[in-house]
This record gives sequence, C-alpha cells and structure tokens, in this order.
Amino acid sequence: MILDGYRGGWETAETDDLRDLARGFFAKEIVPNQARFAEAKQVDRELWNRAGEAGLLCISIPEEYGGGGGTFAHEAVILQEQGFIGDAAWANSVHSTIISHYINAFGTEDQKRRWLPGMASGELVAAIAMTEPGTGSDLQNVQTKALRDGDEYVINGAKTFISNGTHADLVVIVARTGDAPGAKGLSLIVAEVADLPGFSRGRVLDKIGQRGQDTRELFFEDMRVPIENLLGGEEGRGFVQLMQQLPQERLSIAVGAAATTEAAVREAIYYAKEREAFGQPILGFQNTKFVLAECATEAFAARSFVDHLIAAHTAGTLTTEQASAGKYWAADVQNSVIDRCLQVFGGYGYMLEYPIARMYADARVQKIYGGTNEIMKELIARGL
Repeated sequence: MILDGYRGGWETAETDDLRDLARGFFAKEIVPNQARFAEAKQVDRELWNRAGEAGLLCISIPEEYGGGGGTFAHEAVILQEQGFIGDAAWANSVHSTIISHYINAFGTEDQKRRWLPGMASGELVAAIAMTEPGTGSDLQNVQTKALRDGDEYVINGAKTFISNGTHADLVVIVARTGDAPGAKGLSLIVAEVADLPGFSRGRVLDKIGQRGQDTRELFFEDMRVPIENLLGGEEGRGFVQLMQQLPQERLSIAVGAAATTEAAVREAIYYAKEREAFGQPILGFQNTKFVLAECATEAFAARSFVDHLIAAHTAGTLTTEQASAGKYWAADVQNSVIDRCLQVFGGYGYMLEYPIARMYADARVQKIYGGTNEIMKELIARGL
C-alpha cells in the first residue's frame, strides 16, 4: 500500500517510542475486549487506571501537574494508534486532548493542582457537558443556569450526548451564570460529581455506532458547586474559553478520521487478496483494483493533509479555518472511503463481526460532533 513506510514530518524518535507503547497497550487492553465493550456500552472503568499507569493520559499536560510534558504530537500518536485498531469506545480524546487542556489553559493554579494529577493517573475521568436537548452547535443558546447563592452556584439544567457520561468523576459544565445574552453570559464550571446531591445520570444513549462509548444524558437539579470551581475564577469567559480550545478538538477528530480511513483500506485490501470469486481473488478484478487504488490514494492524501496540520499546531501556527478544514474534509473522506471499502466485502461488510462494519457505523458521527461539517464550512468561509 502506498502508505507503507510513510512517516509524518512531525514524528521523532520519541514519538516512535510512544507509538510502540500505545500499540502494545491497545493490543492488550482494547482489541480483545472490543465486542464486550460494545455490548456493555462502556469500557471498563479500570482501563482508565491502567492507561494512567502506562503514561497515556494527559500526555501533553506539563509534568508539574502529573502529565507527560509532551505536545500535541504525542496526543496525535495515541489518537492514530487508536484509529488504526478501529476503536471508538475509549474516549481518551475527550478526557486528555480536550478537557485537560481547558483546565491547564484557563484554570487557576489551585484548580490545576486539584484536578490534573487525578486525570493523568486515571483516578478521575472527565466529561464536558456542552450539548443540550435543544441546543447543538449553537452554544450561545445554552439554557443551563448556574445562579450564585453565597459561596456556591446552584445549577439547574440538562445535557445530552455526553461522552464518558457513565464514568465521569469531573464534569465541565457550560452554564449561564448571568443575565447577559448569548455568549456573554456563559461560564465553565467544574463539578466533582461523585455522590453530589442534585446530580443524576440519565439513560445510556443507544447510538448507531461507537457503541462501546458511555454516551449519556446528565441532569442537574438544584446541584450545588463551590464558587471556586468556576474555571479561571471569572464569570462570562466560557464562550471565549470554548472557542480557543475548539481548534485542537477539531484537529483531534481529523487525526482519528485519517487513521481510521487508512485502517479501513488495509482491511479491504487484505480481504480482497483472500476472498475468491469466479476462481480468482477479487483483487484481480479491475473494478476492485481501481476502487482500492482510489481509496488508498485518498487515505494517503488525508494522512498527508492532517500531518501538515499536526505540524502547524505543534508549531503554534494552526488557524481556526485550517482546523475546521481538516475536521470536515477528513471526516468526509473517512465516510466516503469506508463506504467503498465495505462494498468490497459484499454481504459480510454488513455484519458487525467484521471490523469494517463497525468502522462504517462509527464514522457517521464524525461529521456531526465537534461542530457539524456545515458549521466548519461556515467558519472557513468567514476567513475567505
């Protein structure tokens, strides 16, 4: 395959060692358990602790807060290796690549020392509660309220589509802390939800794909959180904080999309070499060869494009428009290529016992979360 031997320009001997570590960890802890995770609609809680012991959590958070002291390049390696095994159950990208960076970038010194070491060890699992039943990409319309009462916030509202919803010990809540309209009234409040009165977890959502991920509804009913849990200590900064971190979130989606696309092509090539029809391997048929040649080329293009964005982000030059382009384009390629690869499998491609079927179902949401692909195009257009 044309990607054999390919190596991104941002990769180093250090990231090579990390890749070996991550690959070995996933082969032992995730690959044998994928079917069980999907049936349970969650990974094992202990997986987080074992990942922490292996040094795979919060790898780009400074060492002084318990992290690995790396960069986004290190995060990208873990995301890629997870994509190469076709896993969409373990939401480490939410925990490590997204939420820990909200706390590291905007938290007070006390907040960082309170929460980041536990996140790095796996003692604490984090979720971020943005989406509401009536509010998707339009974060300025968030209705959850956090009203000041003495030295506490009283929080009321509901959130949905929350990754890590079952295992979460920390929940970063997007809430309205004042009467200011739209974005101006939003803040991020961190709730330590273990045995917290007023906090409840709703049903585990029955998704098309990513069935091993514990995606749930969350409810807050007169839930009290200390005012010192306001992220950064200043009200009304929530929307700005979200916008500053969203490019990294979107790039992480692109990284996983490109890696899973490559994995799907490799699965299809292997199958086409082994599967026979009319007395020959189906790879011998011109249509199959041409389809897989196209898919391999698109996987190569996606990997190269995303590698360019990883290098830019590591260098601190990635723009919102570039991250948006990477997210929408890589997700589109992922869905298109996996669909064509599944066709190579014929009827077996429709069976969930085959990884290609699970990749197909898992891919669809990539065009929705992190901001829909339509919103990504709007953001790109603003910079034209």
